[in-house]
Amino acid sequence: MAERIMRRDVTFQSEGDRISAWFYEPAKTGTGPAPGIVMAHGFGATKTMRLDSFATRFAAAGFAVVVFDYRRLGESGGVPRQEIDPATQIEDYRNAITWLSDQPGVDAGRIGIWGTSYSGGHVLVVGATDARVKCVVAQVPTISGFAVGKRRFGTADVLAKLNADLHADRLARLNGGAPEVRPLVAATPDDVGAIYSAPDAVQWYVEAGVGGGWVNQATLRSVEYSRAYEPGAYVSFISPRPLLMIVAREDFVTPTDLALSAFETAREPKKLVLVPGGHFEPYGAALPQAAGAALDWFVEHL
Repeated sequence: MAERIMRRDVTFQSEGDRISAWFYEPAKTGTGPAPGIVMAHGFGATKTMRLDSFATRFAAAGFAVVVFDYRRLGESGGVPRQEIDPATQIEDYRNAITWLSDQPGVDAGRIGIWGTSYSGGHVLVVGATDARVKCVVAQVPTISGFAVGKRRFGTADVLAKLNADLHADRLARLNGGAPEVRPLVAATPDDVGAIYSAPDAVQWYVEAGVGGGWVNQATLRSVEYSRAYEPGAYVSFISPRPLLMIVAREDFVTPTDLALSAFETAREPKKLVLVPGGHFEPYGAALPQAAGAALDWFVEHL
């Protein structure tokens, strides 16, 4: 069925910056306008990093799909480069919804959103606050930046060093200096101060990012933004929009226990799907299960 799908490169504006996106035209499975799905990736990742495997499945089932790079990342415009700000990324989601809703042959009354990891948090916020959204899928979602930060930077000396670095970076930027950047993952022994150093994270980012314009960097302020990001607070407000949460059983990046606790606060209609393995399994061995569950949810509710 995949050979029937047409994908084309498109651009649209988000608060004055150019957004680079892929638009998947739906396979011709019926008559009338098609429902739409808006998708973007997680922390520092770009659309080339395995999102096509999900989007093609959705388009093959008759959905119009837009997959985009956030401002400041990948092929999109915007500065400072490699700054990962959840507030601006949420606005990019909203502007992608606007763009998709305006496309010929798309039913603006049937728009769903899909997010994974960091963007799994974004879709919780957008789903709760944007009335145009009719269905939400959050895969291995970020729930609480504060709670994760406590686990990752919990010792007093580590936290003190981080806070000092954040202050120095803000002071430098206040005085016209360039943002401090850190490696996103510790891909080489020289990548001191990397944001992620766990072997599964390093392997996934490096392998998935090959040849796709991914840059192994994030501004230090991106870490500060992430520590203050609390998308789980919006979960109870998503209803009556249907919410599917796809959670990995052994996730230490967006911890399983936080996701399960957040799901308990959601109101109906809701569904939880547990997949085996860690945070990156939904892009690999668990992809058929994760993508299949998301597709079934969109088919049922859009």
